[in-house]
Amino acid sequence: MTIARRNFQRRPTNEDRPRLNEEINAAKVRVITPDEEHEITSSERALEIAASYNLDLVEVAPKAKPPVCKVIDYGKFMYEKKKKEKEAKKKQHTISVKELRFRPNTDDHDLEFKTRHAREFLEGGDKVKATVQFRGRDMLYTEKGELLLLQLAKDLSDVAKMESKPNMEGRRMIMMLTPSKS
Repeated sequence: MTIARRNFQRRPTNEDRPRLNEEINAAKVRVITPDEEHEITSSERALEIAASYNLDLVEVAPKAKPPVCKVIDYGKFMYEKKKKEKEAKKKQHTISVKELRFRPNTDDHDLEFKTRHAREFLEGGDKVKATVQFRGRDMLYTEKGELLLLQLAKDLSDVAKMESKPNMEGRRMIMMLTPSKS
């Protein structure tokens, strides 16, 4: 009777975290102590320095020549790093694309209504993708759709600029508007 063995693969090492202590394999490293003193030394000597402070040796700049290692508390270092990343993520603004759909025979009132919505989106910092959908015999009126999109761009010229002019993609005519930096 044979027993089937599963191949257990080793988990890949986490590339996001810096190397520390014995993981550092460079021959020479620049060590920064908690007293902010710099010293270029062998990695073994750097480990001894870290042990004398009862802290970890963390590689903070692996691409530098020689790699830069800092004698710090690793747990505190990772906590502060995650805290900074979270703060940076909070401050960034993601731009989303809002889409408005029209038909070539869209009425003036409907155009005004959708123009108000587009204005709100643009003032909120979002991009607007205006699309005119052509079906069946509507393909004969592509110039009517283009005039509709150009009218929309003209009405919103105080808050937006045209990123791409109206162009046909299959049975749709698409125009992109972005908020103007004013």
